[in-house]
Amino acid sequence: MQVIKNYLYNAGYQILLLIVPLITTPYISRVLGAHASGINSYTNGWVTFFYLIGQMGISLYGNREVAYHRDDKHERSRIFWGIEALQLCSITLSFIAYIVVVFAFSSTFRTYYLLQSLWIVAYGLDVSWYFMGMEDFRKTVVRNTIVKLFTTAMIFVVVRQQSDLWKYILLLGGAQVGGNLTLWPYLRNSIEWVKPSEWHPFTHLYPSLMLFIPTITTQVYMVVNKLMLGRIGAQDALGQFDYADKLIKVVLAVVTATGTVMLPHVAAMFAKGDYKAVRRSLYKSFDFVTALAVPMAAGVMAIGLKLAPWFLGSQYVPSGEVMCIEAPILVLIAWSNVTGTQYLMPIKRVREYTISVTVGAVVNIIANFFLIPKYSSNGAAVATVIAEFSVTAVQLYCVRSTIRRRDLFKELWRYLLAGAVMFVIVFRLDQMMTMNIVNLVIQVAVGVVIYVLALYLLRAPILKQGIEMIKNRE
Repeated sequence: MQVIKNYLYNAGYQILLLIVPLITTPYISRVLGAHASGINSYTNGWVTFFYLIGQMGISLYGNREVAYHRDDKHERSRIFWGIEALQLCSITLSFIAYIVVVFAFSSTFRTYYLLQSLWIVAYGLDVSWYFMGMEDFRKTVVRNTIVKLFTTAMIFVVVRQQSDLWKYILLLGGAQVGGNLTLWPYLRNSIEWVKPSEWHPFTHLYPSLMLFIPTITTQVYMVVNKLMLGRIGAQDALGQFDYADKLIKVVLAVVTATGTVMLPHVAAMFAKGDYKAVRRSLYKSFDFVTALAVPMAAGVMAIGLKLAPWFLGSQYVPSGEVMCIEAPILVLIAWSNVTGTQYLMPIKRVREYTISVTVGAVVNIIANFFLIPKYSSNGAAVATVIAEFSVTAVQLYCVRSTIRRRDLFKELWRYLLAGAVMFVIVFRLDQMMTMNIVNLVIQVAVGVVIYVLALYLLRAPILKQGIEMIKNRE
């Protein structure tokens, strides 16, 4: 039951995290103008590079290690202080390097660069990984939601003209620092003070670096489409692909939220040696994300052609095609999220996870090289699907000796059939209706009803999981 609550907390926040920019971007782009917005994007891009290096995979590593030692207060306290000391050291070095670079190579935007440095400070103070390892998602999600809503409201109050760019940067960075500080008081009742001589922070350096490699590879992998499309293709095609990709990511957040929740849960079971429970959890999670991802992919393909130009504007008609082509990644990423984030990572098989995302990055670059010149944004979407398929295929190959892959997919036909029925009905409905908010809600509601009814008739196992969950809650 706790896992379900954590999933709902995290899924809700991930959706908020992706929807908020859709609200603020039109306002900021008009108030600050293209030039000031460009300065913010450029300076923030550089600071992102430095805080990612300073953070060095510690968030994932800390999450996992706290989960391993959750039941031993002294040991988890020792681990907390050691990891946090390492984080402060790495972030401090990153901060110093950033300041040196700013003063050595920048004079035009120096003020903005210095304000952006608040993001590095914020990551040094971040202890959300500890609460995630304890599976206490409520504190982090509630805190993050309050900070995000406060920041969003203050943007409309503080940022009123182009010269307010410094206020905008200060607001975003300052809110992140303040939000991270608010978690520290909660540590008082959860950990105990441990003598610094017991911390041994640098014992955590190598394993955190091993987690940093797939993290940074994934970050590069996520932006390589846009970089190559901007370099090889036309700028308008890049914009059409970018916004289509963002809409797909809004839907995807609901599914991938399971990864953040399940990682510490599986890690705790693995630490106790309960390998049967780990595998049982994997099968259930795989079935759960499949049941969610299949109708979402079908729904995007059914309404994407009309949704994109209605939501984004008439100049984004091609984004509808991109969304339809890219929709299968909702299922592929859902699967790789289970096999990778929920299984390989918590049981310390990071090397195999790193290989999978590296293969995906290489395949993505090669596919983009051949597809973008001829098919532009649609080519980038096809390359994304091919790359995600590669990641999933490699991970499924890696787990072949410990997981019965036939059991993972034995119920897939039920979800695909239910999704296909839903697609046909919703697509036909979409063709008959004009796209507006009322009709969009109707189409989504009809799709949900049709899909659930089809699952009931096909006796899909996800319904049994739902019934058990309700009984356990009672």
